[in-house]
Amino acid sequence: MSTGFVVALLGAESTGKTTLATKLGGALIAGGRRVAVVGEVLREFCDREARTPRRDEQAAIAAEQTRRIAAAAAGAEIVVADTTALMIAVYSELVFGDTSLYAAAEAEQRRYGLTLLTALDLPWQADGLQRDGPHVREPIDRQLRASLARAGIAFEPVSGSGSARLEAALATIERALAARS
Repeated sequence: MSTGFVVALLGAESTGKTTLATKLGGALIAGGRRVAVVGEVLREFCDREARTPRRDEQAAIAAEQTRRIAAAAAGAEIVVADTTALMIAVYSELVFGDTSLYAAAEAEQRRYGLTLLTALDLPWQADGLQRDGPHVREPIDRQLRASLARAGIAFEPVSGSGSARLEAALATIERALAARS
């Protein structure tokens, strides 16, 4: 049984990952593809618990994100993942000084078909417990890029706003799918 092509969206907070994931899913479905969009487990955790996770909860959140992506890939042609365990590893380092999640997260990230990194070009917006503030965007972006480089994972930047951002991401996905064939 083949697994779906995973498009992993990474990026600092308030860079449009969730909006882009939803729009990508809709556009790919409209184009006749079998698509699954995997939401952000950390967002669900914060909404459910009304707090951010403790250090000891990070690994389980990362594992659940990975599990959901794998489950979606078992049944879809394309999976659009609104973040991956790598984002959780980066935040774990930033918030707790904990680098223990990187090895598994980077290994999993290497398995995905395409990694898109959202640019810092959108204005920061508050989003409850999900957002620390605009001051963390650049450090998160630097840590993400460093992790991807350390792991030898290629990525494609996504910038612009609105339909331009969506069209750029769709074109990148189509190129990646064509190269895969």
